[in-house]
Amino acid sequence: MISALKNANAEKTERISPRARILSAASDLFYRQGIRAVGVESIAEAAETNKMTLYRHFASKDELVAEYLRCLAEKSKAAWARREADHPGDARAQLRAWLKDMAAHLASGDERGCALANAAVELPEKDHPARRVIEAYKTFQRARLAEVCAAAGLAEPDLLADELFLLIEGARVTAQSMGREGLGDRFVRMGETMIAAHTIS
Repeated sequence: MISALKNANAEKTERISPRARILSAASDLFYRQGIRAVGVESIAEAAETNKMTLYRHFASKDELVAEYLRCLAEKSKAAWARREADHPGDARAQLRAWLKDMAAHLASGDERGCALANAAVELPEKDHPARRVIEAYKTFQRARLAEVCAAAGLAEPDLLADELFLLIEGARVTAQSMGREGLGDRFVRMGETMIAAHTIS
């Protein structure tokens, strides 16, 4: 029985490409333990491969970090597309869906905050390849909020986007430093108050 299970696990591992296994293992380790704390040996071991294979797919650990963050950024961009598909032509509903999504992340028990913000703290070097990914992602998020606020017909959409962006960034830090109990609900209420303040009567 045990032998059969081992064979099944081995076959499953073989079906997943080495690159995908490496990226999956790195993503989990980087998020849970921190980028600086994780070495390529640990990533290779978790991916059931070796350092030679890792470097065949990623030129350096820095490039692996950048790809890890790039994948997260793409998922976040896809979430905006989903909100638009769920609420076609209703920017106000898309904005409220964003509030609810962010509140759910804040309430998540395994949430360690925004992986890209965490990476920005860990990687202060401006020439690190991950920095370009982080800056592009944060710029996109703020710009997308401004677009949705404008489409919703809200007053001063750029200012509202800044307010909501700073609210979520601050809430993520609060979740890690002071706990997350009731934070999601408070986040939604504060976001709704900001939206109401920008609603043209």
